[in-house]
Amino acid sequence: MAMAFKMATEGMRVKQECLSSFMEMKWKKVSRYVVYKIDEQAREVMVDKVGAAGEGYDGLAAALPADDCRYAVFDFDFVSRDNCQKSKIFFITWSPTASRIRSKILYATSKQGLRRLLEGIHYEVQATDPTEMGFDVIQEKAK
Repeated sequence: MAMAFKMATEGMRVKQECLSSFMEMKWKKVSRYVVYKIDEQAREVMVDKVGAAGEGYDGLAAALPADDCRYAVFDFDFVSRDNCQKSKIFFITWSPTASRIRSKILYATSKQGLRRLLEGIHYEVQATDPTEMGFDVIQEKAK
C-alpha cells in the first residue's frame, strides 16, 4: 500500500494522513470535511484542514482560500424525497480565478491520483468561484 501513496500522482506523493482522515470522516463520522493541499517544496499532497463533525457546509466554504487551489471532500447528510436519511461524499476541486497559473496546472494534473485513493466518493464538483460550489449546487446533485 505504501507504494500506492508514492505513485499516486504524477510526481506527487500522497501522505498517509490524507487517506486516514478521509476514512475517519467516511466511517467514523468524526469530521464533516477534509481539505487537502499540495506542498510544492515537498512535492506531496497533505491534509490542510479538517472540519469537526458539527461543522456545516459554510465551514468548508470558509476553509478554502480565495487565492490558492485546494482539494476537499465533504460528507453531505440529507433527507431524501422518500424521507430517508442519506449521506453522499463530494470531491471538490477548488481552483479560484485569483490563483497562480502554476498552481492551477499542478492541481489539475495531480487530482486523479488522490481521487483514486479516496474510495467511496459519489460526486465531483469543480469550482472556480463560490457560486459553482454553493450549497444549492450540492443539494441538487445529491437528490
